[in-house]
Amino acid sequence: MNALALRLLDTTPDFVTQDIQPLALPQTNTRAEIAAQFIPSGSRVLDLSTAPGLERLLPHGSTYMAAGDFAGEFPTNEAAVSDIIVMLGALEQVADVDNLFTHLRFAKQDIVLSYCATDLGGRRTGFANHLSFYDLALLFDRYGFRIECTTPVGPNEMMMRLTPTDRLTPVSSCSVAVLSFSDEDTFGERLGVQMINALLPGEAEVHHLTLKTLQEARHQYDLVVLGTGSSLFQPLLNGEVLELIGRGKSSIGIFGTQYRELLPRIAVERVIERLDTWYARSEDDVLMYGRGRSNVVHLGDWVVDQFSLSRPFETAPLSIGPETGVELPLDRIINIIQSHREVHSERLAPLLCALTSADYVSYQESGHQPGVASGRFRSLLLDIFGRSYPEKELFMVDRDAVRRYKARVHRNVGMIGEQIDTLLRNVAVAAA
Repeated sequence: MNALALRLLDTTPDFVTQDIQPLALPQTNTRAEIAAQFIPSGSRVLDLSTAPGLERLLPHGSTYMAAGDFAGEFPTNEAAVSDIIVMLGALEQVADVDNLFTHLRFAKQDIVLSYCATDLGGRRTGFANHLSFYDLALLFDRYGFRIECTTPVGPNEMMMRLTPTDRLTPVSSCSVAVLSFSDEDTFGERLGVQMINALLPGEAEVHHLTLKTLQEARHQYDLVVLGTGSSLFQPLLNGEVLELIGRGKSSIGIFGTQYRELLPRIAVERVIERLDTWYARSEDDVLMYGRGRSNVVHLGDWVVDQFSLSRPFETAPLSIGPETGVELPLDRIINIIQSHREVHSERLAPLLCALTSADYVSYQESGHQPGVASGRFRSLLLDIFGRSYPEKELFMVDRDAVRRYKARVHRNVGMIGEQIDTLLRNVAVAAA
């Protein structure tokens, strides 16, 4: 039986049924007003009930066809060219509901109908049939329809929209854990979360975690995503992170590395070997920790996919500090950065944004460990331009190099989406 119909039955009040009990039926205008809420603009509506007032209540662009009394012959031709078939207070008057739904099944159109089920207050004289919600569910399921949505019309009547089940793609829910490496709401972190959300399937239930909330991780996930494009660092190389990866039926990593002199190689490799795939941010990452591994892919810095190539117009230089703009919406920050011909940045993601538009850029590593550079800027510049540049010195942006890098990363991001779909599909097949 249809799952939605069963849920409707479960929530139906348990009334005492009495034969030949008068019903408090709503006014026909109310019924038509509610039915119109179920109908999209531009629909071709076939009304099998000729409900008073429905035609004038239809949304803009709709066309209306009235079939009148269809007891003798079903309007097959009209049904074939319609988008919505409406039956308001009409199904109760049909003696042979199976014959009616045989025609409706072949019409293959959505149906908006009202019905006074026996569960909602009893039987009434003058009706040709007396069906409960359970009977309706069996009827709809038997002829290939699913209840898409419902609403009460009055105390004794329910409005329903039915959809042919062959139009519905089966969707299985899946659970995904995403571990962000930073608890700070930085420009880069916000972009990374936006990127992974766009790649996950619409049916995924996503549990976003940080180091501070790791204890809230659930017992098991269909997929664990380690990182949203930022950098792995020493506090993440612990048992809790490894345990989180182990809770996933599948797992991928999307991150780079920084302060490599301080990262124990064995600990990094222990993380990588537990992943189905590590999408490494830079070639430096691959050469340092992924050499010879079949599960390592050079992704690039994927947040570049959020920045379209553009031309600047502001001549005044723009300087971006460690916290600049974090309180602004993402699109506003991007617009500000891309409007300037000359940009200096102490953060990696804003510099990457500037490279898609500015004529000249410079950078400065912020938050140095004593005597150790993070290495993130150098790795990015090598990936894009094939060389690095000194800190705090303006250099001219090679637009062709940026264009090639952006195109390559875009293709790789598409590959991540394909692998996520494959991993989740394999998990679903294994569970079945």
